[in-house]
Amino acid sequence: MNHSYRWVIVAAGALMTCVALGAMFSLAIFLEPMSLDTNWSRTGISSAMTLNFLVMGLGGFAWGAIYDRVGARPVVLAGAVLLGLSLVVASRATSLLVFQLSYGVIVGLAASAFFAPMIALTTAWFDTNRSLAVSLVSAGMGVAPMTISPFARWLITAYDWRTAMFDIGVMAWVLLLPAVLLVRQPPAAVAASDGTPAPVTDDPGMSVGQALRSPQFIVLGLTFFACCAAHSGPIFHMVSYAMSCGVAPMAAVTIYSVEGLAGLGGRVLYGVLGDRLGVKPVLVAGLAIQGLVIAAYLTVGQIEQFYLLAVIFGATYGGVMPLYAVLAREYFGLRIIGTVLGAATMLSSLGMSLGPLAGGMIYDATASYRWLFIGSALIGLGAAGIAIAFPPQPSRQKLQMA
Repeated sequence: MNHSYRWVIVAAGALMTCVALGAMFSLAIFLEPMSLDTNWSRTGISSAMTLNFLVMGLGGFAWGAIYDRVGARPVVLAGAVLLGLSLVVASRATSLLVFQLSYGVIVGLAASAFFAPMIALTTAWFDTNRSLAVSLVSAGMGVAPMTISPFARWLITAYDWRTAMFDIGVMAWVLLLPAVLLVRQPPAAVAASDGTPAPVTDDPGMSVGQALRSPQFIVLGLTFFACCAAHSGPIFHMVSYAMSCGVAPMAAVTIYSVEGLAGLGGRVLYGVLGDRLGVKPVLVAGLAIQGLVIAAYLTVGQIEQFYLLAVIFGATYGGVMPLYAVLAREYFGLRIIGTVLGAATMLSSLGMSLGPLAGGMIYDATASYRWLFIGSALIGLGAAGIAIAFPPQPSRQKLQMA
């Protein structure tokens, strides 16, 4: 394996995150045809997405710990097998409970097998351009709404929802199982010829327990949680909010698409800036921009204004997300990066699960999204404030032990 193989890892990781997250988030495309065909309530079907987030959080922590012990390939292999299997089973579900367990639980467990392990593996392969590489892997999530979701819509139109979901499950196997064969540990992490592990030069000497109690992780986890809690509500309710402002329904849907497309560019932009300027200042600036843009949505009412803010908002929340993994790698080294990143991802998933629920409750109580955007903006600015408390990075100062 030569030095350029690390970009193969990036490509494999981007494909995996695209297929896995795309399959999970395509539930929104299946919602209406499933409800009409089965008479299941939309609340019952949608609850599978809530289960996805909760299971992803727990699964990310578990898969990250397994990654630290056995490497990436066994983890992503299990994820690929489970993802296809869960979609095939869900496509044949005859009861809402079976669907919720197969799609909500197993799909969430499968999807979580890709993000934290592949991000951790990517950070291990890259000493330079690390922020950019991690951002490109996570860009797969941004591509998913523009690939898997339209494909699901076409299949549903051409056939029916059960055939569409079954075909996407088979497609997941076809794409992911060969990609698993491309996954390699970096040369420095491969065991020496006598069977002893290669030394980890950036290991701060922390146990998992010490790492999770350290100031570095506490700030990382709280920032990640607050960041996701801030943007999840506005993302989920953006279309409904735009419609409440007088934007036509079809035009309102395009706002979400603009955010997703801007997120792709934002990941590259923030990745390059993180490599050049340092991750912490770029993250703090991005979180501050995110909070201000969320507040700015309260002042707009025209579709052109929504598009402008969608470009900034999408680029910002898409750009800052990969930076947490880079900070985790720099603070905690390679030996326990999977477990640490999995734990941080678990906290972010909990934050993501709050926004949609809070937005729905606020709208039901007030018939307005105003307080959702006010609260989200304050939480977003709070995330920037928490991020300022990040301790000096280990390249400049020895890690502080808990």
